[in-house]
Amino acid sequence: MHLLVIPPGGRAKAHRHDAHETAIYVLSGVSEMWHGDRLQHHMRVAAGDMVYIPAGEPHLPFNPGPDPVVAVIARTDPNEQESVTLLPELEGLVLRQDPD
Repeated sequence: MHLLVIPPGGRAKAHRHDAHETAIYVLSGVSEMWHGDRLQHHMRVAAGDMVYIPAGEPHLPFNPGPDPVVAVIARTDPNEQESVTLLPELEGLVLRQDPD
């Protein structure tokens, strides 16, 4: 488990975790995430929300601001960084999609 802070305007690169599941509990702030094979799904989560990301699910979280997002993350693999695959081919897809 670890504590994640995403600053306003911050985002991850599109990626997936090949060999482990992830559970996220949002402590404060509002975050958005694109997910799915082509990042075609969108969700917005806020303090008190729990998110489950299955192994192999492409996703790209970001913080639209104005406040930092603070979340607790639990993963099923203590060596979780070893199974991260970056997906640069999906990066531009979220720029072309409207979450509303």
